[in-house]
Amino acid sequence: MQIEEIYQTVEQDFSCVNQLISSQLSSDVPLVEKIAQYIVESGGKRMRPLLVLLTSRALGYKGDDHSKLATIIEFLHTATLLHDDVVDTSNMRRGRSTANAKWGNAPSVLVGDFLYSRAFQMMVDMKSMPIMEVLSNATNIIAEGEVFQLMNCKNPDVSEAAYFEVIKNKTAMLFEAASHSAAILSNATPEVQSEMKQFGLHLGLAFQLVDDMLDYIGDAETMGKNVGDDLAEGKPTLPLIYAMKNGTESDSTLIRKAIRSGDISQLKAICEAVKRCGALEYTKKAAESAYNEASKCLKILPESPHKTALLGLAKLAINRNK
Repeated sequence: MQIEEIYQTVEQDFSCVNQLISSQLSSDVPLVEKIAQYIVESGGKRMRPLLVLLTSRALGYKGDDHSKLATIIEFLHTATLLHDDVVDTSNMRRGRSTANAKWGNAPSVLVGDFLYSRAFQMMVDMKSMPIMEVLSNATNIIAEGEVFQLMNCKNPDVSEAAYFEVIKNKTAMLFEAASHSAAILSNATPEVQSEMKQFGLHLGLAFQLVDDMLDYIGDAETMGKNVGDDLAEGKPTLPLIYAMKNGTESDSTLIRKAIRSGDISQLKAICEAVKRCGALEYTKKAAESAYNEASKCLKILPESPHKTALLGLAKLAINRNK
């Protein structure tokens, strides 16, 4: 199933989300509006709001608050991107200059704060304490995940378990919150809510695992970011962790040195080492395992085009090249 077919199942809903995003970005401060619109409109797959819409419709939701919830999720995600790019000193995302490269760190952080606060204003407007509980907890855990990742930077001794803790908190948590809150909005049973929560978690893990794998096999033009960015930031992702443990001693020494220094001058040799020792296959298998867990969760849903689209979304997460 192609991404276009998935979007078509909620085409009208997505149109409402885009309109809502535009209207909610309004601000009396021109720079706030300019930066927020730049980052939100800079492309991307919008997988998280898509997950809200598909989950809601798959559960038979008939109202229109799912568009508001999808917008909230997109704003939370965009806020984390603005803050991430400042922390990581990134200068390229989705094929364009990052907001911090274009306007500076301080405006990027503050506009990220604006998007967070706007998202919480919209949560209050929804008048659902269970949804607010899920989203506020997720926001807090994501922030902790960011700090945990920062602590692990330039540390080649990070364990595989610590790596999975980081990607669960930093990336998978918002996927989980998207599908879980959509199930709550749809008045699903506790059992269905639990399965959809797990679906989002495993989908997010699969997505991040593939993202980390692509950092060593992709190209900048396709991915919309610089190849080797993770290494330049000293991030010990799963391909590197596996290669240090299972590669040759010289490969391990090379990778450890690069992680500590953030030096990507030996990127080509490191990419070859990662491929040679089977680290990419290992990471891909971990992503496929997460996909399999996600697909099991969907068995609880009745058959519908939206259920099919959710499964298609999970397949795309592990089969993408950017």
